[in-house]
Amino acid sequence: MIEPLVLLPGLMCDARLFRAQTEALSRDRAVTVAPVSAGDRIEEIASGLLDQLPHRFALAGLSMGGVVALELIRRAPDRITRLCLMATDAQSDTPQIAAAREDLIVGAQAGRLEEVMRKVVGSDTLAPGPQRIPILNDLLKTAMKLGPELFVRQMRALQRRPDQQGTLRKIKAPTLVLCGAHDTLTPVRKHAFMADLIPGAELQVIDDAGHLPTLETPETVNEALARWLQSPLKMF
Repeated sequence: MIEPLVLLPGLMCDARLFRAQTEALSRDRAVTVAPVSAGDRIEEIASGLLDQLPHRFALAGLSMGGVVALELIRRAPDRITRLCLMATDAQSDTPQIAAAREDLIVGAQAGRLEEVMRKVVGSDTLAPGPQRIPILNDLLKTAMKLGPELFVRQMRALQRRPDQQGTLRKIKAPTLVLCGAHDTLTPVRKHAFMADLIPGAELQVIDDAGHLPTLETPETVNEALARWLQSPLKMF
């Protein structure tokens, strides 16, 4: 039986983040994009998702979605057949980063969500090229539609997120760690660190991508995910 695939989007993103992946991968299996919006703690979001997701499934998360994915596999390792972590970070906020999020929260609450989002995901977080600005503009449109209340909840969740370094060492599922070479939000070194801690993990760095590889280099991501989904499963 082919296991379903669950995709978890990043901060202020929705299913549009994975449009190309959903179209390509749903030919062979059920693909679901699950929101990471129900709660202001990562633990609360993960708990709510586990009640709704299939009994066993492949899991891929990007950015904040990767943070939630790590909490899911910590809580329910036997339900997740394989794991893909994209443009994400397993470590908790430093005090400096947590404090900086307060200014962003205040700005969003004061009606400056677009300005705040431009600070969070600036053009320097994506690979250079003609598609950089259109991708950022689409991201901003999505963020404005989702609204400041969700931004505040997600910022709080990231601010309080648990450190998952211990979780990484316990992962038994086949794991792909995928990142863009131009990602300044979650740079390559963070992904190399995660891949080193996860037993048997594969690290793939995409030269032409930054923080949003599913949008910047969709075909490369599709190929990587297809290989990952075809890799042999480990017996628990």
